[in-house]
Parts: sequence; C-alpha cells; structure tokens
Amino acid sequence: MCHKTIHLNNYKPQGKTYIKVSSQRGSSLVLAIFIIVVMSLLGASLMRMMSSSAETFAYEVLGTRAYAAAQTGLQWRLKSLFPLGSPAVVCPPEDTDDPSAGAPDLSGIKGLKGCRIATLVCSCFAVDGTRYYTITSTGQCDINGEKTSRTLKVQARSL
Repeated sequence: MCHKTIHLNNYKPQGKTYIKVSSQRGSSLVLAIFIIVVMSLLGASLMRMMSSSAETFAYEVLGTRAYAAAQTGLQWRLKSLFPLGSPAVVCPPEDTDDPSAGAPDLSGIKGLKGCRIATLVCSCFAVDGTRYYTITSTGQCDINGEKTSRTLKVQARSL
C-alpha cells in the first residue's frame, strides 16, 4: 500500500478539515474588484442625482423670482388704478410696441436681479356704473442664459 505524505504547511485549517491554500489565491482580488466596481457605480449614480437635484433647485429659484416679478407688476398696476383717497381710474392705453410700458424697473431690487416685467396688460369695461378690470403681468428672469417666466392674471372691480 502506498501512502501519500501530506505536508500541512500548504493547507489552511477550516474547522476540522484542511483546505489547500493555493486553491484560494486570487479570490480576494476578484472580490475587491467587484466591491470597487459596485461602489463606483453607487457613487456615480449619487453624483448624478445630486447634480439633477441642484439643477431642479436652480429652476425653482428662478421660477419663484419670476413669480415675484409678475406679482410686483400686478401690485404696481393695481396701485395706479386704485389710488388711495381717489376714485378708480381707467386703464391706460396699451402700447403695442412695448407691452411693459410704464412698468417699474426691477434692476435695483437685489432679490430680482436679472428679472423684469415682460408684459403688463390692463383692460377694463363698465357695466351699470361699475368698472371691471383684468390685469395680466408676466415676470421674466434670465440668469446665465437660463430663462423662466411666470404669468399672473387678476380681476378687480371698482366700488
């Protein structure tokens, strides 16, 4: 009978059995590469989500500024139509060349930098001595080539 001699220095104990060390070489390298690839993919997708989130936030800020510009136009026109202590006045004639004619300049307002009142239109009619108004204002913001606008409409009547 021939007996094979086993040298235990080439084997690693695994519970009650021994596993040959040379058979496990490289498996930790494959596992490490797999973990690096998975972590890189997770990192890339996280960066993409963060970039998208920042862009969405920037558009939301621009939209809010445009809304504030349009609201400023409405308030300004209402103030001119309904002066305190005086009766309501008729809408001024519309300037077809400049739909924002007479609108206030927003360039000096810090929070509305890059914004303007693009259109400010007023129409009115009278029925039985009561005057009805429709005012439309469009605020527009342009910052670094990104444009956004908001249009608001309000209806009012004289007392």
